[in-house]
Amino acid sequence: MKNPLQRVSDYGQSIWLDYIRRKFIASGELKKLIDEDDLRGVTSNPAIFEEAIAKSDDYNESIAELTKQGKTPEEIFLSIAVEDVRAAADLFKGVYERTNALDGYVSLEVSPSLALNTEGTITEARSSWKLLDRKNVMIKVPGTKEGLPVIEQLISEGINVNVTLLFSLDRYREVAEAYVAGIERRLANGESVDNVASVASFFLSRIDSLVDPMLEAAIKDNPEKEAAARKILGKVAISSAQAAYQIYKDIFKSERFKALEAKGAKPQRLLWASTSTKNPAFADTMYVEALIGPETVNTVPVETLNAYRDHGNPEARLDGTYEEARYVLYQLEDVVGISLPEVTQKLEDEGIQKFIKPFDSLMKTIADKKGEVAV
Repeated sequence: MKNPLQRVSDYGQSIWLDYIRRKFIASGELKKLIDEDDLRGVTSNPAIFEEAIAKSDDYNESIAELTKQGKTPEEIFLSIAVEDVRAAADLFKGVYERTNALDGYVSLEVSPSLALNTEGTITEARSSWKLLDRKNVMIKVPGTKEGLPVIEQLISEGINVNVTLLFSLDRYREVAEAYVAGIERRLANGESVDNVASVASFFLSRIDSLVDPMLEAAIKDNPEKEAAARKILGKVAISSAQAAYQIYKDIFKSERFKALEAKGAKPQRLLWASTSTKNPAFADTMYVEALIGPETVNTVPVETLNAYRDHGNPEARLDGTYEEARYVLYQLEDVVGISLPEVTQKLEDEGIQKFIKPFDSLMKTIADKKGEVAV
């Protein structure tokens, strides 16, 4: 009998894991998740690598060897990350082939310091893609305004892209349009799009973490807004995701995209990210349960993966939710008076910093370890 994780794919959704670590790959744990839980991909970010390198000795040998070669902390990190991503991608090769290049991807992020630098991001993405030398990898590019030309350019070159740090519905629409434009450019150049893939990572729990305290303040301090605020508490992130899914359908079920699909193009799937529940008052699987639907991905941290295996209850719940989502977002903005665009812009700005900070910490950790292994 299938466990809840395995059953998610029955409804058209793929489960990916937001975690990577050398020992996790080498020990057979990752392969076990692929074989036994139908895990279909892995994502990584600077914070994940920072924890893996700082809190283990998995990488000491590599750091020592690369230090002898005179490598800088940035070069050491890239070498380590490329080795891990390649090893994980090789484990997912069977998934990639079995799903006809739909799943089986491992993502590596460009340096977060380049989030607002279009040309710098393109240059680093090309370099990482070449170094990784695997069809089933994705380069993570922040979904900032400056990232939009990057997405179109990389897709036109056949480089798979995981667009990260998406909070805004308007920005998500721009990201999807950039992907479509990249596909059109590639076809216009006479190149195949059969194996070009992309996901748009829409972040969830961070929205509720910012909005819910504002709603709680309205409940406490404003009797006129109390009822509306109470009704939508803990629902804004999921409603935003449901509204994003409607945008997805508008773009990828359109006649324009059907013409591209006939030439081999794949839709850029929505990926639900930031799916660990931050508020203990809510179920630990809420960002998985509510958003199961066709042509989507959910990337979960290890704790959420284990929780869902234990007590998840998969069902198709995403289709048909748009009207309810619109109602929640209307209540938020027009009744309670909280501007979602302002919230999401703040989250994007903070999100860049939340990746830069662990990246800087990671560089310091590697520099410290260089000194230790030298001794």
